[in-house]
Amino acid sequence: MKNPYLTDGRLGDVVAAITVLGTYPFYKLSPARWAKRIGGSEQRADHWRRVFLEHPEFFRLASDEKFSLVWRRQFRRNYRVDDVHEVDPDYAIDGTTEDLVSRRPLEPAEVIELVNVAIKLHDRALEQDKTRLWWMPLAAAAVSLVSVLVGAILSALLSQ
Repeated sequence: MKNPYLTDGRLGDVVAAITVLGTYPFYKLSPARWAKRIGGSEQRADHWRRVFLEHPEFFRLASDEKFSLVWRRQFRRNYRVDDVHEVDPDYAIDGTTEDLVSRRPLEPAEVIELVNVAIKLHDRALEQDKTRLWWMPLAAAAVSLVSVLVGAILSALLSQ
């Protein structure tokens, strides 16, 4: 299976997703809502769903089909979105209140740390892809050697 970091444009997608999912007041949304937040259009929801699913090191799918950033899931749900400050821990949350209580956004340094991890994982994937082809120069040399030998044998046979 191909490493998802080797997909064209993937590092940029992962960085964009980390940035938006890490800083948006609501910590989890559907792929369509994240697509609108990240790229301005819900039409790319399937693309973002695939990005989220192929990078479980950063993103998680909840039972309600909404995605979130793993790091934010570790925070308590005590961030009141409309007040933009922390509130008491989540207790007696009903349907309407739950929509306004989230997990706190990441600090800029936390976002930068996750982006650095993504860059390192991308670099590692590129390096592994290069080392996977170690045998190609040897194969080319072997083909050249066989060609020279066949040419020499044919030359010797034809000159007799």
